[in-house]
Amino acid sequence: MDTKEKRAEVRNNVRDSYGQRARAMLDSGTESHSSCCGGSSCCGQTNDAGCGAGLYPAEELAGLSDDVMEASWGCGDPVTLAELAPGEVVLDLGSGGGLDCLLAARRVGATGRVIGVDMTPEMLSLAWNNAAKAGVTNVDFRYGTIEALPVESDSVDVVISNCVINLSSDKLATFQEIVRVLKPGARASVSDIVLLEDLPPALKSDAALWASCVAGAMLEEEYLAAMRDAGLQNVEVASRVIVDTAGYTDSASVAEALDGVIASVRVVATKPA
Repeated sequence: MDTKEKRAEVRNNVRDSYGQRARAMLDSGTESHSSCCGGSSCCGQTNDAGCGAGLYPAEELAGLSDDVMEASWGCGDPVTLAELAPGEVVLDLGSGGGLDCLLAARRVGATGRVIGVDMTPEMLSLAWNNAAKAGVTNVDFRYGTIEALPVESDSVDVVISNCVINLSSDKLATFQEIVRVLKPGARASVSDIVLLEDLPPALKSDAALWASCVAGAMLEEEYLAAMRDAGLQNVEVASRVIVDTAGYTDSASVAEALDGVIASVRVVATKPA
């Protein structure tokens, strides 16, 4: 299988996995307790309002309904880290159920705007539903991939992303797209899963572990280097938390291989002025 076919296979597997989660919430309103992309461990966080929601300050979530917060599969809080200001244009890569977009929309206010891009139609439907429930109108959810963003060049003040770039089969292209859409001197704030040690080849090819944000994750130093290679500067790790991988797998051997290997990081960077 050539690289192009492999990338298409990875993308389709990820789209199918997240489409199933969104359909479950759209069709029945049932809660989805997966977080950290796919593991049930919530990156070591627990919260009755929703696994991913437990990663945010409580005051940030005030006024949002439980079902909006349940549509969160993140591994960190890129919104608070971004220090958004009124009037800014924000782009969320892989916006999913829309929680980060809704939080960002509050911060940028009526004079600002938030764009969410996702490749899963069901997630876009869920995000629009959640925006309507929250009464947020300064958001725009668009269909597209993070490797080829449907966003104009030099048009965005801040790019955010939460546990999504690791799912990409072409991460350099994603980082290059971040550089393209950012205005000169603008910034990025990303929460993501990285590896502290390389995985065995068998785990790297596991489709379920890829959708769970493990198999596709890069070594931390390679991740940061790819950001710099794409043209970003001032790349810094603002925080790092070792992920409790309990719940990622029923296999004792796989769980042992993952123990202490996965970290949730928050990274900031800027586009050269």
